[in-house]
Amino acid sequence: MAVKIRLKRMGAKKSPFYRIVVADARAPRDGRQIETVGTYNPLTQPATLKIDEEKALKWLANGAKPSDTVRNLFSDEGIMEKFHNQKFSK
Repeated sequence: MAVKIRLKRMGAKKSPFYRIVVADARAPRDGRQIETVGTYNPLTQPATLKIDEEKALKWLANGAKPSDTVRNLFSDEGIMEKFHNQKFSK
């Protein structure tokens, strides 16, 4: 089963709010999910981002592929750097 870490859109029309979720790659964007890793609100100034770092690193270590947007959000928080350091230090 191919697993992706991606955004799930929540919120009303014209006011998006996203959950960062782990889901099967074949599941629809707002469909079934395996686990919620964090939240992202682009409407606040600056944008609000809350990520459970332990869960994110666990799923990355288990082979989950982040979407492009999620990879950028993780990079901004330093999670991708920690993951690469963790992977190459073993």
